[in-house]
Amino acid sequence: MDGKRRREKIIELMKNSRTPLSGTALAEKFGVSRQVIVQDIALLRAADYSIISTNRGYLCETFSDTVRVFYVNHSREQIQEELNIIVDYGGTAVDVFVKHESYGELRADLNVSNRSQVQDFVEELSEGKSGPLLTVTAGYHYHTVRAQSEEILDRIEEQLKKHHFLVEGAAAR
Repeated sequence: MDGKRRREKIIELMKNSRTPLSGTALAEKFGVSRQVIVQDIALLRAADYSIISTNRGYLCETFSDTVRVFYVNHSREQIQEELNIIVDYGGTAVDVFVKHESYGELRADLNVSNRSQVQDFVEELSEGKSGPLLTVTAGYHYHTVRAQSEEILDRIEEQLKKHHFLVEGAAAR
């Protein structure tokens, strides 16, 4: 298979996957080295594909999805509950960010779309190597959430409000 055809297949696989695809797995699937996959990803990005790198692999953003930013506040102990609400109602927590008075905007990719990924993320935080961003802003933070429709985002917003995570008076942007 030539490089052009391989890259078409990589994009097809990524668009049909709701979870990240690792470079190693892609390399094995196509019988090439991981470095070839890294080069393919660079070429695809140069061709204007929106490919996100995560610690679990690559994701291709699909533009048919809708995105909303939620401004929330909760304790460290409620991280799992909050993220589970997002994924249980059909969303993907794309990132988390805070607006710090001294440092400006601090952002971290999450790309969690199911309970297993939420659990993995919470376990990583509990290992104590680093803390969640919400700790630098007294629990206040933002999540970019992606879903397949505005209705799904509306349901997520309703649940975040019901569980008192959504900051009152702050419109999602």
